[in-house]
Amino acid sequence: MPFSFTIKLFARLAGLAVLITLVCSLVWWGLASVRHQAWQEQLVEPLMTWLARTPSPGQQYHWLSPLYDFQITSADRLSLDPVIRERLHYGQTPVLSDQVGPRALVARSTGGVLSLRLRNLYRSIAEATALTVLWHMNQAGPDDYDEMSRLLARELNVTLGVVDRAGRLPPPEVLEQLTGQDAVFFGDDRQGQVMLRLEDGSLMRMTMPAGFHSLPGPVLLLLVVLAGLVLLIAVRLLMRDLDQNLRTVESVAVRISRGELEARVEPGQGNLVSRLSRSFNGMADQIQRLVEVQREMIHAVSHELRTPVARIRFGVQMIETARDGQALQRQLDGIDNDIQELDELIDEILTYARLEQGGPVFRLRPGRVTDIVRQVVEEQQVIHPGANIEAVIPEASEVFSESDIEPRYLHRAIQNLVGNACRYARGEVRVRCLLDEENCRIDVEDDGPGVPEQEWEKVFSAFARLDDSRTRNSGGYGLGLSIVRRILFWHGGQSFVGRSPELGGARFSLVWPRRQ
Repeated sequence: MPFSFTIKLFARLAGLAVLITLVCSLVWWGLASVRHQAWQEQLVEPLMTWLARTPSPGQQYHWLSPLYDFQITSADRLSLDPVIRERLHYGQTPVLSDQVGPRALVARSTGGVLSLRLRNLYRSIAEATALTVLWHMNQAGPDDYDEMSRLLARELNVTLGVVDRAGRLPPPEVLEQLTGQDAVFFGDDRQGQVMLRLEDGSLMRMTMPAGFHSLPGPVLLLLVVLAGLVLLIAVRLLMRDLDQNLRTVESVAVRISRGELEARVEPGQGNLVSRLSRSFNGMADQIQRLVEVQREMIHAVSHELRTPVARIRFGVQMIETARDGQALQRQLDGIDNDIQELDELIDEILTYARLEQGGPVFRLRPGRVTDIVRQVVEEQQVIHPGANIEAVIPEASEVFSESDIEPRYLHRAIQNLVGNACRYARGEVRVRCLLDEENCRIDVEDDGPGVPEQEWEKVFSAFARLDDSRTRNSGGYGLGLSIVRRILFWHGGQSFVGRSPELGGARFSLVWPRRQ
């Protein structure tokens, strides 16, 4: 995977993480603000409603004024926006916050607005509620404790219970504070409690509703769902380009399957499937080349086979009319030679097809190139006694003679070049080895007519020959040089042709890296 793509993908994922964090934070902040406001109003509503229904709360609960700045004011004297006035009209209990602290409001049915200033909302409401409960419990007397506690618990939305067992006693520090005051708050803002000491010495525990939780289960679930939704949308957007590129590759594959072998994918710069596009185009090029080679081979093979088959048919007919043993033997020898030619042609075709269509399983291993050259020269000298075949191997080349090669196929490539040179040479063939630390080069030169420059590339094409003759003596089938080029291709090298500066004929060269 390209490093640039890794950086780009990392940047996108980091941006996605920041986006999810930002969206979830904004949603959490918005929900927390709304929920906190609603929780405040739900918390103060029972006490404020109770006070609003009391005929004379200022006189009955005279201790509220010095502790919580309790006031009964006309709505016109309060600087309230229209929304707050409307809410008061509908009996709601809005909580307003300023620099001093929160202030709870409630409208009385008889007119006026009750205002209660709270320093710490949760604790102040707990203490104010506890003092209200304490006043009513002391007024009720021991015989009416149960009935009064049930009424107050229902109306003020708290839990009340008389402490009658040692196991329910509060911590010692709370009991110590009760010696000097009638109500002691303990716990925290998540779950506050107040211990009350009645006039007859009885202890009562008041438990407040749960405090505000910024991340309850439903909110957390909502944030998880929202994060998943944002992730899904972001991944869908990130994968859109990939999907489009894959669809492009798919459409080109469909076109190729329909026979449009020239169809290609245009690779983009830096996208995810750029490497896939290049590999796909390379595969398409290879398929198109193999199909074209197959067509050319079928056409050429049908032409090449026609001549020896026709000669064999003619020979068979001549055998039927032969009058003496000498004529019969001559036709039999001709048929044998034609069968030998067919066998060689089939061998050449199979070798070429094996090299073209994926190549053999090359197992490159260290081997001495100079030994292979000497072996080929000796073999060809026996086959072509009329030519002087010379191996030129400098001492410097002997040092670097060992190379990573497939000996059998390299032997075949050099043999094809030397045999081809002997076929066209007037009498002199030279095989020169030029080996160094990096590369290996073998030049096969002859003193024949050479190859015209405009034909230098054509001679390596399959079934290409510089003359149009198809007789037994024309020499080869036009596959030898194609096989040489493919063998060098699988060695990671090249083959090319030029003119010999010393002998004046053709010079065929093989070049490949010494170590693979």
